[in-house]
Amino acid sequence: MVDVVVIGAGPAGLSAALNLVRAKRTVLLLDANRPRNAATLRSHGFITRDGISPLELRKLGRDEVAAYPEATVTQAVVDRVWQTDGAWNVHGTWRGAEVSATARAVVIATGLRETFPALPSLRAFYGTDVHSCVECDGYDKAGAPLAFIGETDDVVDRALLVGSWTDDLIVFTNGVARVSDAGRARLAAAGIRVDERPVADLEGDRSGMTGVRLADGDVVPRTGAFVRPEWHADLDWVDADLDRDALGFVRVDRLGRSNLPGLYAVGDVTPPGPEQLIVAAGHGASTAAAVHRDLVGGLEDPRDAVQ
Repeated sequence: MVDVVVIGAGPAGLSAALNLVRAKRTVLLLDANRPRNAATLRSHGFITRDGISPLELRKLGRDEVAAYPEATVTQAVVDRVWQTDGAWNVHGTWRGAEVSATARAVVIATGLRETFPALPSLRAFYGTDVHSCVECDGYDKAGAPLAFIGETDDVVDRALLVGSWTDDLIVFTNGVARVSDAGRARLAAAGIRVDERPVADLEGDRSGMTGVRLADGDVVPRTGAFVRPEWHADLDWVDADLDRDALGFVRVDRLGRSNLPGLYAVGDVTPPGPEQLIVAAGHGASTAAAVHRDLVGGLEDPRDAVQ
């Protein structure tokens, strides 16, 4: 029995765990060590850590949490979370060994799984010349001839955001995303071109990406790209009536409380989806405060009062 099990050791989970152990809560931190940003060489926008490797950031965070006697940090792939007699049960495995715990509260911070457009060479350039987070990596591509590859309904809004870093941007819909006349006009007003032909692959060599190769054989020179992945919240292992939206994200209040007492969610697994690392870490701290207050006995937070 521990006070809290935190599932996931990205910035949100690590921040929640750190603040909980500093509240003298016993915490079991479980992590499968499968970060969504594993291919990213540098993370940006995290104050005092701008440019750090995201894997190094995770390592530093795990070491900080593990240094507290109230914390236990364990690798595990969680396969079931359920509730009995008011307590939460967590079960997982790691290299054939079972990991299980009972807790007064559980914080889900497992992040998301990404699905990218099916381009054979995309992964070869991802994290160096191809990125998905423009807020994180737009600065380093500023002014370059870029591609935005998207197949989702928000392609226009996302492309306009990418276009704020460069005046040489082409949107590739891969023959999938639909751009309305109004959307096309918005892009044209921003100087952004649209190419709706199917994309075969990305071109490049060891020096980096050089272009986008279309299915008809035409190669459009580009030195970098942003891609819009589809996000999936894999939470089928939660054996409870957890409230989730149409995209699978966990619906929570502003402090991470789900519809189930004692079950919280924080970070990318909550709407609106992927966040910058520093934002996720901030949410983790807020949720930790809510967990502690709830375990004390529901101390009223004046910010929750109805005005």
